Parts: sequence; C-alpha cells; structure tokens
Amino acid sequence: MKEDWFLQACSDIDTDSLDQAKHHQQQLTKPPGALGAFEDIAIRLAGMQCRKLPEIEDVQITVFAADHGIADQGVSAFPQAVTAEMIKNFARGGAAINVLARETDSTLNVVNMGTAFPIGELSNVIDKSIASGTNDFSKKPAMTREQMLDALYAGAEMADDANHHCKDLFIAGEMGIANTSSATALACCLLDKKAEEIAGPGTGLDKKGVKKKAKVINDALSFHKVKNSDALTVLQTFGGFEIAAICGAYIRCAQLGIPVLVDGFISTAAALLAKHIQPESSSWFFFSHASAEPGHKLLMQSFDEQPLLDLGMRLGEGSGAAIAIPLIKNACALHAQMATFADAGVSEKNS
Repeated sequence: MKEDWFLQACSDIDTDSLDQAKHHQQQLTKPPGALGAFEDIAIRLAGMQCRKLPEIEDVQITVFAADHGIADQGVSAFPQAVTAEMIKNFARGGAAINVLARETDSTLNVVNMGTAFPIGELSNVIDKSIASGTNDFSKKPAMTREQMLDALYAGAEMADDANHHCKDLFIAGEMGIANTSSATALACCLLDKKAEEIAGPGTGLDKKGVKKKAKVINDALSFHKVKNSDALTVLQTFGGFEIAAICGAYIRCAQLGIPVLVDGFISTAAALLAKHIQPESSSWFFFSHASAEPGHKLLMQSFDEQPLLDLGMRLGEGSGAAIAIPLIKNACALHAQMATFADAGVSEKNS
C-alpha cells in the first residue's frame, strides 16, 4: 500500500440491504423496537455485509502490546516490566482475553509492538516491534513520523490478515504500562480538554496519583502545542505504538468492509484518531462497553454513541469487547430466526 493508504476511501454501507433489514424487522413477531439495540445492530450489520440477514461466525481478536516512555514520570501504579510479563502471560493462555477468546470461539493474535524489557522468542506472539517503547512525551514527541507510519501499517496488516481469513468481526485489544496517559493526552488534544477532565486511575492510581498524572499531561500539552486539526501529528506526539496500530487496524477494517467492535477507553481513543484521520471509518464501529475510566464518557459523546454494556470494566486487552460478542451474535440470530407475523399467523399491530 502507499504511504498514505489510510486516506483511501472506506467501503460503502449498502443502503438497499439496510432498507431490507429494516423492513424485515418490522415483520417480526414483536412490537416495533421491542428488542432495542439488538434491532439496530442487526440492521447496521446488514448494511455492512450487503445482505438482509447478517451473520457473525468468525471473530478476530488482536491484542497489540507496547511500552511508553511517559512511564518514567511515575504515571502508572505498575512498573514497565509488566508489559513484557503480560505478553508472556498471553502467550501461555493465562490472561482474561485468552479465557474470553476460548469461550467465544474467537481467534486470538498477540502482537508485540515494542517493549522496554525483552521477551525473547515466543512462537505464538507476532513480532512487529518498532523500538523499546516510545519516547517520554513530556520531553519530546513519543515517536518519529516513520515510527508512527510503521505502527499504523502494522495494524493495517493485521486487518488484512483478518480479511484474508474471512473474519466477520474485528476486535483490537491493548496492553502497555502507562498507555492510559497516552490515550488521555490524545483525547485532551483532539477534544480540546484539560487532563483533569479525562485522566483516571488506569491500573489503580490513588487520587494523588491521578492528580500528578493530569499535571504531567497538561504540562506536555502546553510544551508541544499541537493543533487538534492535525491528527497524525497528535498521534506522533502523544501516541503509543499499540494505539497507532489499533488506529491503523480500524481504518483498514473500514476500507475492507470488516465491522469493528471497539473495546474501552484506550481503544476508543484510537477510534477517535481513526475518525479524525479517515472520517468515513467511524461508520464501521460498534462500541462494546462503557469503561470505568472517567474520560471514556467524553470520548463516547464525541461519537454520539451509547456503548452496549456498562459493567464497570477497565481491564483493556479487548476484554469488554469480547464479552459483547454474544450480544452481536444474538442480534443476528434474533433477526434471522424469529418468525414473521405472516409465518406465525399472529395478528399485526392495529393501524
């Protein structure tokens, strides 16, 4: 693909299939709208899949992992060594996302985008490492432009892989100590907010820790003075390799016509970047759950969307999205398998 592949047009939503799915929903044996969001999911998927009766059979979950230089400023409750340790945990099958991938019969990929501590060779971890984590963005841009483009493209490659294997739904997860600081800085810049409006506990900071985190981010925002109209520079300045990869994967999925189920705070920040870089991409996003991170609500407001679930989760890894997979599948099943009024001999609503 060209260097500016992310500016290529996204796939169109098929309006004829949308209309057919809407009409089909009106014929099912229930009051109109009685299934709430399940109806909207099925109708949107119909437009994405260009057929009246959509299906979700094969799901791809890809966890991107990377370290962040901003961790040097003491913005995380855990040491950076945890990123590499968690990659090994993913490889052994012991993390939450491993359990959820097995329970939902989803394919799980783990991608190392660059860690501060070596992990060695792991047969079931894809190595796309760019550097040993990003720079400390309180002092200099998190990455070079070349590194940012490489990270975006790494995500696109994983979307291409999902397309090659005919996946019906793509979920991106993340792992990276201090990545909530990166996501917060990105969100502050894109939404023109102060860090105290968005910063949260991440892996478990107390109130004093959150206050320190917000100050570090505000100082970095003042230092760089990046314009929110330039999303690529925002990403280069404050992003993480894994966040850039997720952003690239989301854009590429939209170009390829693969529906995306967005996870929590960090994944939604990546989705916001994708929307700024390629506005058409957001038509392909479903939002799985409301993160317990306080800034997630502002991110969701920027999309004018409601997440499917609110379970107080803030784990990351793609776990909230994985938990929502059965909801997506059930929406398709209800749409396809319920009887119509004509089929069941049930009287329709009085006109």
